[in-house]
Amino acid sequence: MPSVQLHRFDDPGGESAQVSLPEAVFGVEGSADLLHRAVRIQLLNRRQGTAATKTRGEVRGGGRKPWAQKHTGRARHGSTRSPLWRHGGVTFGPQPRNWSLSLPTRMRRKALSTALSARCQGGAVQVIDRLGFAKPRTKDAVALLSRLSCPPKTLVVVAPEEYTVPVVRSFRNIPGVDCVRADALTVHEVLGHEGLLLTAQAVQALEERLSDG
Repeated sequence: MPSVQLHRFDDPGGESAQVSLPEAVFGVEGSADLLHRAVRIQLLNRRQGTAATKTRGEVRGGGRKPWAQKHTGRARHGSTRSPLWRHGGVTFGPQPRNWSLSLPTRMRRKALSTALSARCQGGAVQVIDRLGFAKPRTKDAVALLSRLSCPPKTLVVVAPEEYTVPVVRSFRNIPGVDCVRADALTVHEVLGHEGLLLTAQAVQALEERLSDG
């Protein structure tokens, strides 16, 4: 069972204790193909799919034949809105479409557990008992991350009830640092950061979210 040090928010200089992490969340062996599929589907689901161009039948004008069919010495044309003309329609241009894909629930859970396990095996996961910011203050958040030796790109994961204004605003102005809820954590966010800082309640929330029950 994987284990990490549990840091204390109220005791910066104190010794940290060892805490065991759930095996079903931080000790899973997965495949790179599953992670690739999960990230690809997540990025595709972000696309709006609203890109559109007009075909020759949708461009306004062009109803009159520009010149006679024969005896002009020029090429034959039936409309000035042909794709061959300037201001004409577009051939094979993008049209509105739905890019969204779905992944089975078990595969989504397995992909997130695999990403968290990979970060844990690489020593990039740290756990703190709580984030007790009394008011939003970026200076305190920077000092906390510095004390824990967190990398520049760190993802702070908190439980839904801990996602408060003081916590969110304390981290949001730090470049490379993001704060997310445990119930909204994604594979792309985990793989896109060098380190993870989780609260003790966030670990419990992830265990409840990723359990098969």
